[in-house]
Amino acid sequence: MTAPERWTSVVTQSVTIGDVSLAYRRLGPTGGVPVMLLNHWGANLDNFDPAIVEGLAADRPVYALDYRGIGASGGAAPRTIAGTATDIIAAIHALAAGPVDVIGFSFGGFVAQQILLDAPDLVRRAILAGTGPAGGAGIARVGAVSWPLILKGLMTFRDPKTYLFFTGSAKSRRAAADFLRRLKLRIAQRDKAVGMPAFLAQLAAIKAWGLQPAQPLDGVRTPVLVVNGDHDIMVPSENSRDLARRISGAGLILYPDAGHGGIFQYHDQFLATAKAFLVA
Repeated sequence: MTAPERWTSVVTQSVTIGDVSLAYRRLGPTGGVPVMLLNHWGANLDNFDPAIVEGLAADRPVYALDYRGIGASGGAAPRTIAGTATDIIAAIHALAAGPVDVIGFSFGGFVAQQILLDAPDLVRRAILAGTGPAGGAGIARVGAVSWPLILKGLMTFRDPKTYLFFTGSAKSRRAAADFLRRLKLRIAQRDKAVGMPAFLAQLAAIKAWGLQPAQPLDGVRTPVLVVNGDHDIMVPSENSRDLARRISGAGLILYPDAGHGGIFQYHDQFLATAKAFLVA
């Protein structure tokens, strides 16, 4: 009997949309509603948590995408969330035969919201994790909050996500170490590193998202689950509460003693909840 393919070894493919080729990885069976994973600022394909991807892919196809200008994808990174959402909408049309489920984390949650507004019939269910609405509290200051902690990571020889995604408690720091270990499980054919121009372009898109007027989220009819840690310092947790209030019928989960990366700290619980929500 052939062993199931693992996220840490699945081949990287590409899909052409317009004038650019986007890199992606696909895991899981051919049947079932596909799940599209949209990741955080500065993340390439190697930044998707294997524990979550493989759990989701046990009974449905899972796609993870590199945005334009990120990793092995071509082109230059858009400086707006709307520009990135346009790419992802085109990629969904190219890769899936019908509506998909979307899980957007952080920057990916901004993109997912834009897709819900621009192409509502394309998304069956959506999970918005560690994210916030356009014009949300503190989102324009993501860079100001992050740069000192990125520098701290360099000075302490630690991945900055230790400080950006997790709290300072012993429990959360252990979860950080476990998460970062999972991200290193893939050895061969790792994705191309994210360059500074793309990193800064995405940061410009985040700042613009934080400064733009609020969007009509009360018109969203797609079932939505909002998830975060209760101590998110990157996209303050109050934004998750705001999203859940503004989107009719949205559920809300705030994990205790968890930061921006709450879904990684509580990956087992998140996976169980996400699968139950997406099956409904």
